[in-house]
Amino acid sequence: MEKFVTLNASNLSSGSLLPIGFSSPCRKSAVSVQRRRVHVIRASIAVEQQAQTKVAVIRVGTRGSPLALAQAYETRAKLIASYPDLAEEGAIEIVIIKTTGDKILSQPLADIGGKGLFTKEIDEALINGDIDIAVHSMKDVPTYLPEKTILPCNLPREDVRDAFISLTAGSLAELPSGSTIGTASLRRKSQILHRYPSLNVLENFRGNVQTRLKKLNEGVVQATLLALAGLKRLNMTENVSSILSIEDMLPAVAQGAIGIACRNDDETMANYIAALNHEETRLAIVCERAFLTTLDGSCRTPIAGYACRGEDGDCIFKGLVASPDGTRVIETSRKGPYTSEDMIRMGEDAGQELLSKAGPGFFGN
Repeated sequence: MEKFVTLNASNLSSGSLLPIGFSSPCRKSAVSVQRRRVHVIRASIAVEQQAQTKVAVIRVGTRGSPLALAQAYETRAKLIASYPDLAEEGAIEIVIIKTTGDKILSQPLADIGGKGLFTKEIDEALINGDIDIAVHSMKDVPTYLPEKTILPCNLPREDVRDAFISLTAGSLAELPSGSTIGTASLRRKSQILHRYPSLNVLENFRGNVQTRLKKLNEGVVQATLLALAGLKRLNMTENVSSILSIEDMLPAVAQGAIGIACRNDDETMANYIAALNHEETRLAIVCERAFLTTLDGSCRTPIAGYACRGEDGDCIFKGLVASPDGTRVIETSRKGPYTSEDMIRMGEDAGQELLSKAGPGFFGN
């Protein structure tokens, strides 16, 4: 008997997408304000015992949150589309792995080891042969990869922008002075306080999307910011009050991107996931991670970076570093050919510029 995880997609959705300007984030678009009570989706995940006649061809490792599972099932669907034989029942097994980051919610990530805590146990399962591929949110992946693993595949990137969610206001600008915004992200905190110093930020506002929206409904905070990509993948965009432009809130490095890793000696799995790779997304992530690596970014460092293809086909990169209290924000931008070598160079050069401008002791670490 093998354990299989079945995601009940109907329980991940309580409405259709809103027509509120989901255009390319490289271009400005008007966003109509939608005010309504936030609907918290309580996703049900059923674990079923099913008799199997053969061992799974591909075991997919993932965290167990509704969003992580949605990403794993997106990966599964793309594998089946590329390799119809994998549609056979039991050919692809979803393996849920509990990570340290999921277990410890009472402390900031920086205090318990940083972003790698959302990937460490999954990487270990991959290296040990307990799973064949690992599906990660790329913004959770450290700038280094564990030995014996490679991450050659990125699925097409979702919308990179942040969504503003509130029961009482349509935007950050509409929040009364003294209002409290919940976020676990120093990147969001610093950019909010830089533009709206009269607002308060409740730190360590952690948990999955459903948990954060529940806290908002209970009045713990007056507003929160969430990645639009996750809300779209969960079919929960009816909760969005407005969408922040790239100019108002530069996204996290690799926000909206899904990465798929395998062992470096597993040619079979490397070939399977090669068919899923979206090269434009992969190159953008390479550029952004080169920027982050140069800055030696961590969960204690407010850093944002975004690379995309412009209308003329070139890469446009924007990056920033900030003081945690938002009193100082240093920005830069680059433009150049949309090729791996050039984009890595752009990311590294932008990082070096910001390091030089920030000076020693800027981050207080």
